[in-house]
Amino acid sequence: MPTQPAGQAPVRIGARGSKLSLAQAGMMQRRIAEALGADPLDAAQVERVAPLIVITTTGDRVQDRRLLEIGGKGLFTKEIEDALLDGRIDCAVHSMKDMPGELPQGLCIAAIPEREDPRDAFLSRGPETLEDLTQGAILGTASLRRQAQSLHRRPDLDVQLLRGNVDTRLAKLEAGEADAILLAYSGLRRLGLGHLPKSLIDPKLAPPAPGQGALAIETRVADRDLPWVQALRCHPTTVAVAAERGALVALEGSCRTPIGAHAWLEGGTLKLIVEALSPDGRLRFRREGQTEVAQLAAPEASARDLGMGLGLAIRAEAGDAIVL
Repeated sequence: MPTQPAGQAPVRIGARGSKLSLAQAGMMQRRIAEALGADPLDAAQVERVAPLIVITTTGDRVQDRRLLEIGGKGLFTKEIEDALLDGRIDCAVHSMKDMPGELPQGLCIAAIPEREDPRDAFLSRGPETLEDLTQGAILGTASLRRQAQSLHRRPDLDVQLLRGNVDTRLAKLEAGEADAILLAYSGLRRLGLGHLPKSLIDPKLAPPAPGQGALAIETRVADRDLPWVQALRCHPTTVAVAAERGALVALEGSCRTPIGAHAWLEGGTLKLIVEALSPDGRLRFRREGQTEVAQLAAPEASARDLGMGLGLAIRAEAGDAIVL
């Protein structure tokens, strides 16, 4: 039976305490343990070599306001990043879409594993699609991007703030607080709830959040190329996410800017769609582009440049129209 390499200290994994975060962290915990020589099916071995440490973030504690009102998406990562910088944990598992464009000095996204389905999921108590909702129906979401994209398609909808974890949002839908909600399909699948959506949103028509469906393994910069870190990396996902996050940085993406980006590989060609909208959905700015990455020594840099270029073009055209 595999054993932990002699002298290898446990890799302490930090994660939020939500059911989805724990499911995602558990997946990575088993992968990390296996890379360290443990049996991923032996729970005791896994916990010994890659213990999971739950950290509550400000984003988890404050559930009655939009993130932009209390400091933005970094509130899902700050306390965990503090633990990384203090040496209390050795890596963190985040949803990539929660990661700000810029990270604290000394930290990096060291690995991006294989991506789940990046699409948004439409859930309701009846209608099959957004277009099927009745006039003035209530759509629940905490995402400014989903609000803007939905209002672009259906300006008559009454979009209401709906925060909370997946179970909370599903319960609010069932209780009638909204006629429909939008959630990341990847999260539903990881929770074993992939059967719940009525339909899925085409990512080329309404691009999801940059990095949606992907996980980010964050470490200290000095640890970024350790063997167990390298074992987690997925090259195609890393390249696609680099393009999407390039657009995010160019557009100064935050919870105050509705931004969608969807990148995918077709053979050796990376294709990317970026869009930004006015918060009320009336205005939409889109750019599409592609670049050949198959033969490049540094495909991530080329992908990031593609995203930056499309993002900057949108920013030049849109100006302040896309900022809440």
